[in-house]
Amino acid sequence: MEEIYLKLSARNKIQGEVTSVTTDKLAAVVKVKIDVPIVLTSSITREAVDELGIKKGDKVIVVVKASSVMIAKED
Repeated sequence: MEEIYLKLSARNKIQGEVTSVTTDKLAAVVKVKIDVPIVLTSSITREAVDELGIKKGDKVIVVVKASSVMIAKED
């Protein structure tokens, strides 16, 4: 499969480390620790967690847009 790299218009991006992933049949809650003493929490779909392969200890980028907190992960 050809790799696709996407550019994102959102500028509110914060890098951090996944500290936990809690899932049920439809949804997932991903907690991300950033360099300042705070942990951000994002509620995303279980499908997104599976597609990105998010697990504890991963380095990710938290993207904040309006009232949403999304997760991005480099391969």
